[in-house]
Amino acid sequence: MTDAIHEMKQRLAALAPEHIEIVDESALHAGHAGARSGGGHYQLTLIAAAFAGQNIVARHRAIYQALGDLMNTRIHALSITALAPGEL
Repeated sequence: MTDAIHEMKQRLAALAPEHIEIVDESALHAGHAGARSGGGHYQLTLIAAAFAGQNIVARHRAIYQALGDLMNTRIHALSITALAPGEL
């Protein structure tokens, strides 16, 4: 696990996820402007009871808030699947 993924998981723990998966897709974007600045490309799947009754915008805002400054530094792009339990 990379340091960035470890840090992301630590911060996302605030949402008490039942399941969390982060895939580093940075190698697929080598040479991309964002990749040159050091920010990675990640795919996130997060299942948390905290998302029950929330729309997709509220779920994404909660994730961005939990990740904080990582969104402007270590993360250049983040693809999000945010679900409440039972929504698979």
